[in-house]
Formats: sequence, C-alpha cells, structure tokens
Amino acid sequence: MMKYLVFLFLLSSTSLYAQQLTLPQCYALAEQNYPLIKQRNLIEHAASYTLDNLNKSLWPQVNMQAQGTTQSEVTKINIPIPNVTIPSPSYQQYKVTLDVAQPITDLFLVKPLKEVVKQNREAQLVNNEVDVYKIRERINQLYLGSLLLDEQLRLNNLVDKDLEDGKGRVEAAIKNGVDYRTSLDKIEAQRIQNKQRKLELQTTKTAYLTMLGMFLNQNLNEQTMLEKPAGLVLDNDIRRPELNYLDAKIKGNQLQEATIRNKAIPKLSVFAQLGFGNPNPLNFLNASLSPFAIGGLRATWNFNTLLFNKNDIHLLRNENNMLAVQKEVFLFNIKQQMLQQNQEIQKLQQLLQTDDELINLRSTIKTTAKVQLENGIISTNDFIREVNAEDQSRQNKLLHQIQLLTAQYAVYFTKGQ
Repeated sequence: MMKYLVFLFLLSSTSLYAQQLTLPQCYALAEQNYPLIKQRNLIEHAASYTLDNLNKSLWPQVNMQAQGTTQSEVTKINIPIPNVTIPSPSYQQYKVTLDVAQPITDLFLVKPLKEVVKQNREAQLVNNEVDVYKIRERINQLYLGSLLLDEQLRLNNLVDKDLEDGKGRVEAAIKNGVDYRTSLDKIEAQRIQNKQRKLELQTTKTAYLTMLGMFLNQNLNEQTMLEKPAGLVLDNDIRRPELNYLDAKIKGNQLQEATIRNKAIPKLSVFAQLGFGNPNPLNFLNASLSPFAIGGLRATWNFNTLLFNKNDIHLLRNENNMLAVQKEVFLFNIKQQMLQQNQEIQKLQQLLQTDDELINLRSTIKTTAKVQLENGIISTNDFIREVNAEDQSRQNKLLHQIQLLTAQYAVYFTKGQ
C-alpha cells in the first residue's frame, strides 16, 4: 500500500512539474495576464457612468436659490388716494425660490447621444485589443525560439555521441600503435567545444522560458514541454483588429453627426417656480414675506449653433476621409508584408526538400569516415570535419523547419485571426 501511495505521489508531482503548453494556450494566458487587459474594465465602467449621466439628464432639473439684497431706492406711489395707504417696499428684500424644469426636447435627443457613447466604448475596446494583440508576435518569437533550442540541444547530444564513438576508435588505434595521443586530444578538445555549445544553448533556452513565463504569469523551467505546433494552411483574408478599430471610429463619427444637427433644434421644457419673497416679486404692493408660484413652457434656441454645425459636420467627414486613407495605407502595407513572408515560406519549403538528401549523404560520409579513422586511412581532423558537416546539415534542416513555422505564424499574425 505504501509503495502505491509513493507511486501516486511521484506521478502527481511529475505531472505538476513537467508542465505542457501549446502555442494557443500561451496566446490565451499572455493576453489574460497582460496588464493592459485591465483597461477593458475601466473602459466599460467609464461608458457605464456616461450612459447613467445621460439617463439622469432626463430627470426634472431642480435648483434652489436664496438671496438677500439692500437697495438704494424702492418703488413709491406718491399719489394721494383718500382712505388708502399704499405701503412702500422695504430697502432690504429677501427671496427664496425652488425652480423645477422638465426638459421635453431632450427626451427625444438623448438616444443619439447614447449611441455615440456606446460606439466610442466599442472603439476603445477594439483599440485595447490592438495593443494586446501585438504581444502575440513576441510569444511567437519566444515559443518557437525555445523549440529551436530544444532541437539544437538534441543534436548536440548526437554530436557528443559521435565524438565519444570516435574517441573509442582512436584509443584502440593508439593501443595498436597506429595513431598518436594528439589525435585523442583533438577529439577531446572538440568534445569540450561541444559542451560549451550545449551550455550556451541551455542558458539561452532558460532565458527564453523565463521571459515566456513572465508573459504567462507562470514559472517555466527545463521540464516544461512545449508542443510543436502543426504547419498552417493559410488564406489571404486580412482580419487585423486595427481594421475593426478604424471602422469603429468611422461609424462613431457618422453617429456623432446626428448629435451635432440636434444642437440646432429649439429646446422646450416645462418649468415651475415656487418661493417666498419680501416683497412678493409678483405683487410689489405686498410688502410682507409671502409665497408665490409661477409655471409654464420655456423655449430656447441657440442661433450660434447654426453658424458652427455645418463646419463641425465637415470636420467629422474630413476625419472619416482621413481614417479611410489610413485604412487603405494599412491594408497596402499588410499585403506587402504578407507578400514578402509568403516568398520566405516558399523559399524554406524548397530548402527543406533538399535537406533530407543532403543529410543522407553527410551521414553516409561520416559512417565511412569512422571506418577510415579506425583503419588509419584518414586523420582525426578529417573525421571531426565530417562529423561537423553532418551536424551542420541536420542543424540546417531544423533551422529551416523552425523558420518555416515562424514564417507561417508570422503570416498568421500579420493577416490576423
């Protein structure tokens, strides 16, 4: 039973330690943990507050005002009327009013304003998506670069194995008196160089994984397994978020035209004023503190808006024309970039077609060189040269494979998902 528990513990700890990731998972984690993602909630909150304020702008507007004044002169009636005394107002006057106004026109004009706010929110969210999307290019570099380093480390081990095999053959030749100690030293020196190369590769891979882990908010190490992505079948459809952002801006400006036109509409409202005054402002003959009330319809019309609306609309349309030009330039540059990237893909595909043929030839030559070294036909330098030549051919194939993947995912990033 104890052995079974220990086995389960080791299995669970190994699964936790040997983390496996795919490139799409890295995209999702990086975007989820990127600090700029927090801005989305802030954009939503700002739009929500603005929409709430627009709704509240339709509520009755209530204002309270109080004033006390001292006057240098008051209205006096000096016409004598028998048995009638007309009091004069006091030089100190007081008034408290409560004004209530219910906008009527705004009830019909607030909807276009809400549409503008919602469209601006959409444009800001898409712009945020543009910034977040850019980190995918960096993820591609780190992820695919780590895969290349894995393959180079694997080849490094194969080279070390070949050198170890050659070392054994040279030691046997030395025992038989057909070779010299210097040949063994040359192979040992080559093995040390190979170990140094391995150290460089491991250090670089650790750095790549550390930077990738920072994007993902995870601790990645040498036990982390990065799944090699499959090759992509690409189309030429461009779906970049920058295009969505430009379209959202253009639509927002179109919606804003309606709000500009609405500024020229007369504003109607129902109002009422309640208050106390001394004297009563509606009856100056009442010189005591007394209540009063007034109500009715109010219409206001700002003629200055007629002077500026036309130009404001022209400015919006001019901005939309500029945005359309930006969109055209962006598409042109993207297509040029995709053209170059597709040419790179074609070149790498052609190179890979000859890599296997070259590797087979180099492998045959190296195998023959082993036998020749053992029989003293070639020198140690010749053997090392053939080992390096085969290693280089394999390195080139790996490099071309990763470069092809990198080029494909570069197109995938350039055209957008």
